[in-house]
Amino acid sequence: MRKKILFLTGTRADFGKLKPLIRSVSSDKTFEYVVVATGMHLDDRYGRTETEIKKSGFSNLISFSNSGLDNSMDVTLARTITGLSPIVQQEAPDLLVIHGDRVEALAGAITGSLNNILVAHIEGGEVSGTVDESIRHAVSKLAHVHFVANREAKKLLIQLGEHPKTIFVIGAPEIDIMLSSSLPSLDEVQRYYQIPFANFALLIFHPVTTEMSDIKRQIQVVLEAARDTSDNYVVVYPNNDHGSELILQELMALVTDSRFRLLPSIRFEAFQTLLKSATYILGNSSSGVREAPVHGVPAVNIGSRQHRRVRDPLVIDSPPYIEPIKEAIIRAKSTARRQSRRQGNGSSSNQFMSVVSSAEFWKLPIQKEIQLDHRTQLD
Repeated sequence: MRKKILFLTGTRADFGKLKPLIRSVSSDKTFEYVVVATGMHLDDRYGRTETEIKKSGFSNLISFSNSGLDNSMDVTLARTITGLSPIVQQEAPDLLVIHGDRVEALAGAITGSLNNILVAHIEGGEVSGTVDESIRHAVSKLAHVHFVANREAKKLLIQLGEHPKTIFVIGAPEIDIMLSSSLPSLDEVQRYYQIPFANFALLIFHPVTTEMSDIKRQIQVVLEAARDTSDNYVVVYPNNDHGSELILQELMALVTDSRFRLLPSIRFEAFQTLLKSATYILGNSSSGVREAPVHGVPAVNIGSRQHRRVRDPLVIDSPPYIEPIKEAIIRAKSTARRQSRRQGNGSSSNQFMSVVSSAEFWKLPIQKEIQLDHRTQLD
């Protein structure tokens, strides 16, 4: 009997990371698959990226909206569980796959674990320092299986009490796409997204939900620093976390500035082509810390959102103030490129399939048990 794997995606970013795994599963006749899309995928402001999932050839797609007038994270979490639960009951998957540190991932982990469904978490064991980190670790504690990007992540999960036998180091799945020869050409991407610049930098700034009172000031100084350069910028909308509306309000002032091209969303492959060709990336997106070094592109990382991530020398950190940001941009433009393979070598999907194709994998227990270090002493 074929095993059914359900992949849950809530954003353009996590779909790009899950895509190589979904493609491998969908092309293997020993498995069934279903993709469940929610969150930003159903939001018109972000280009309704549900269509990108369909264009990728994944016809077994179920969608539901988890948004409403109140976009606070706790309410979004509740709506996601409410929407996902009947789908899980109907589809009865053998494995539920989630990624990262979004509330959609937490909802998937809760729904799967409470329905006695094996839950696999992609890229657990990472640290960032914001509420995202709390969500990521909560997901890991609910998940039964962990597919991590590196040995440091495995070590952290073991410290959190996860059994080593449930942790598989496969690298970051998105690198499979990033290093593939199938990325669109820069000319194709520029034509499709109407990007007129021969040379450009990328700018992505997301809200830090624990710094709500300072978000408006932070995006203002980021944009002021960008305006003070002579550079062109491709600007991508922030994610839909609480506080994104404050950032979007400031970005709208760039619409009439010829040096800035605003885009609600970019298909993952197209984004990688732009990132690969960019002079540098500016902001606080994980793509600057995790993906840019793979292409050898310098990143100016601003503020606290990624402050505990593993750093590559190409990442230049700056506090969210105008002068340090401007200095960091100057450094980025003079930094020599050097590609990194710290997060994987492009074989994640093959390693994932090797694990889930083994009979031993499906014998992993659903009952979680904390693995205590033998050195642990109680008072």
